[in-house]
Amino acid sequence: MIGIILFSVLGVLIVLGVPVAISLGLSALITIMVAVPVPLTVVVQRMFTATDSFPLMAVPFFMLAGALMEQGGISKRLINFANSLLGAVYGGLALVAIGASAFFAAISGSSAATTAAIGSIMIPAMVRRNYDKSWAAAVQASGGMLGIVIPPSIPMITYGVITGVSISGLFIGGLIPGIIMAASLMMVAYYEAKKMGYMGEKRKSWKDVWVSFKEAILSLLMPVIVLGGIYGGVFTPTEAAVVAVVYGFLISGLVYRAITIKNLFEILSKASISTAVVMLLVATASLFGWVLTWGEVPQKVASGLAIFSSSHILLLLIINLIFLLVGTFLDTLAAILILVPILLPVVKSAGIDLLHFGIITVVNLAVGQITPPFGVCLFVAGSIASLKLEDIIKRIIPFFLILVIDILIITYIPPLSTFLPSLLQ
Repeated sequence: MIGIILFSVLGVLIVLGVPVAISLGLSALITIMVAVPVPLTVVVQRMFTATDSFPLMAVPFFMLAGALMEQGGISKRLINFANSLLGAVYGGLALVAIGASAFFAAISGSSAATTAAIGSIMIPAMVRRNYDKSWAAAVQASGGMLGIVIPPSIPMITYGVITGVSISGLFIGGLIPGIIMAASLMMVAYYEAKKMGYMGEKRKSWKDVWVSFKEAILSLLMPVIVLGGIYGGVFTPTEAAVVAVVYGFLISGLVYRAITIKNLFEILSKASISTAVVMLLVATASLFGWVLTWGEVPQKVASGLAIFSSSHILLLLIINLIFLLVGTFLDTLAAILILVPILLPVVKSAGIDLLHFGIITVVNLAVGQITPPFGVCLFVAGSIASLKLEDIIKRIIPFFLILVIDILIITYIPPLSTFLPSLLQ
């Protein structure tokens, strides 16, 4: 009964266009008032407890680090370096867009930020080289999706907080899947570019490669310092986020001199708003999850899926389908905060590694960011290219299909996710 009320109210609110964070909180509040015999002070207590978390402090700092890097000339230098390596082959600019997105993903932790930072430069560049505008937008949306797969990743932090899985382990566990997905996207882009006759630029000399590398070296060092410090046990992911902010400010402000007092205020404002959105979502989703648990919804789902627990192949396939479906119409963090507590008992009873399950969760929901009707990367790329969503959808299909194949590979070959974390133990 509680589950029916909860999801019915949530569905109505989402259909009405109420923001997801507000929808989660209101549906939980209404359900408590109607069917859960507890005082309303529980609402405030649960929301405060959810955000009172040391690991979650990494979120605002990574948000700020990403904003500093986005405004600080980092993306331009990464693009120049990627172009010196990849620009001469068929569809060179498309490969540069994906490669630069992979580099930037190791800085930002956000798919939307990655799509915006790289796409604002690469989509106009591709259009100037007579690339089809809708294809250019599809390429950039696909590359931007890597923002939450390649560490650091805000969804991975959220998953780690919910489940207690090592965030450092999740970060390093996302490296190989991220590389696989980036490589497969490049393969599709190369094949399509060759078919459409998109020639590359003149091949750069080794001197040009060296010059672009020297210009980008400080940008490339950031993920090395941050992730290397985490994996080396020098600092925690939360402390690493602070290091990223300090490094980003020093490089962008003092070395590249791309940040002024005026745009520093804009950067801080943007990071603050993004953080507030995430934390409100965490707070209301935690309340929603508490009501779900009160109504024993996770236990009921676990008992319903218990018949598949003897077959990991079938169970993981069902879990993938659930995440892919939900990811098409729900924000990544909201999906994690709602679905993971429900599916966790099933995953535990089946003996599936929780770190592997975390990577499966993130890669599925990352693909959801290029899937209509609510794919955030599609909207960002479409906004940059001045295109409607329907103009990009057809062009995104080949990239979506190869990413689904990647998901299956990552799902059914667990060492791709667990091998590197096992070396840290």
